[in-house]
Amino acid sequence: MTPANWIIDLLLVGLVLRQIRPRELTPRSVLLPVVLLAAAGSEYLKGFPTAGNDLAMEIILIVIGAAFGLVSGLTTKVWGDAASRVMCKAGVVAATVWVLGMGIRLAFEIWANTSSGEAALIRFSVRHSITSADAYSTAFVLMAFAQVLVRVGILQYRRLRILRGAPPAAAAAI
Repeated sequence: MTPANWIIDLLLVGLVLRQIRPRELTPRSVLLPVVLLAAAGSEYLKGFPTAGNDLAMEIILIVIGAAFGLVSGLTTKVWGDAASRVMCKAGVVAATVWVLGMGIRLAFEIWANTSSGEAALIRFSVRHSITSADAYSTAFVLMAFAQVLVRVGILQYRRLRILRGAPPAAAAAI
């Protein structure tokens, strides 16, 4: 793993630190996650392998990432304060799901770069028609994209509902 790999991965995992303290939820809240996704995409995405079962693996990991993002987004508390700001704070479930989703990718990358991990991946790839290492990189990056984008989308939707005066229970539900 290159230093850039470590930095991007750790920053994506570390985004949870920004989430566990109450903070204002604004349109600008999207910037840091999107910048990190752009950096990860430029570092890891070398194409979209679709041969064999590559595409199936990519779709499965996108769905898993979206599920992590959904749980994280729905379990983050979002509320309007007295100053007409929209605030958010991730609880234990939201933070755990975030770290789990981002941590899986980092752990896989570390494991895949060991001799035993590489050998196991070769065996798995042959058995399941995964055609290249790029398929794994692409699938895990797309998983992270789905997790981040679904969570950010849910939080922004909930922010807009509060700003538009949705009843608090309805805005909290989604």
